[in-house]
Amino acid sequence: MPKRACPFPETFSSQYKIHVGQQQINNYGVFGHKYRQEIYEKTKVLLFSGAKTVMSKIWTGEEKDAEPLPAAGSQSLLRGQTLIGQDGRLTGARAARGTPAAPSGCCVCQKKQASRTACSQCDRQACSSCTRQCSSCSTLCCSVCTITDYSGPYDEVLCCGCAT
Repeated sequence: MPKRACPFPETFSSQYKIHVGQQQINNYGVFGHKYRQEIYEKTKVLLFSGAKTVMSKIWTGEEKDAEPLPAAGSQSLLRGQTLIGQDGRLTGARAARGTPAAPSGCCVCQKKQASRTACSQCDRQACSSCTRQCSSCSTLCCSVCTITDYSGPYDEVLCCGCAT
């Protein structure tokens, strides 16, 4: 005569092997919410203090070793992703990883063209086939920063500054 089946299938799950590590205890334990809140507060303080440091250097002009400020303003210093360094300061993601600051190809088509011009809107390098001239202000912009207006009798290429 064969064994009969277990009539209580929901009690079977306690027999599985489950690894509970320190990470699970910290996140989902009794004080999990408090632990996550502490991490959140610490990260927020680091980000805000790093941003204040960067902004104070921009406004006081202490940023001597960095690239010169563009004529349009100092927004190019804050572009891109930033990382929190070991000392708690904000660093650029490219500088932290050791990758070159400027991409070697066109910012639109990614081809390695010898002649590239800087876009007047985003300051990225674009090849001649991806560069367009604004119909209103006659500046050279990459095709990402331009809008083609089809509403008139002729197609007009407008940069983001003139389109708004």
